[in-house]
Amino acid sequence: MAVNYGSKRIVVGAHYGLRDWLAQRVTAALMALFTLVVLAQLIFSKGPVGYDQWAGIFSTQWMKALTFAIIVALLYHVWIGMRDIWMDYIKPVGIRLSLQVFSIVWLVACAGWAVQVLWRV
Repeated sequence: MAVNYGSKRIVVGAHYGLRDWLAQRVTAALMALFTLVVLAQLIFSKGPVGYDQWAGIFSTQWMKALTFAIIVALLYHVWIGMRDIWMDYIKPVGIRLSLQVFSIVWLVACAGWAVQVLWRV
């Protein structure tokens, strides 16, 4: 008979840790840089800030592509954070799975709305 010393570790998911920690830092850095780009465009523009100026900032194709990439980074950043919160604090598997599915559906809906707004400009 084998003797098992120490406590058994329950692993909730696979391959979480450094990769997700690094992904959150990288996506946060990308979002911060994007914020600085938008602020620089606002600071160096002339006239009052209104709809026309905002539409002008996001009307070029490169800015739309960059904004879309940041939206994807934001969604991934939020997903990692919410998944970790659900895994850490919600112990019943059914409730945790329901919250994770709700989070995914909500994030996909937010992505669709953001893209719709972005390409309407």
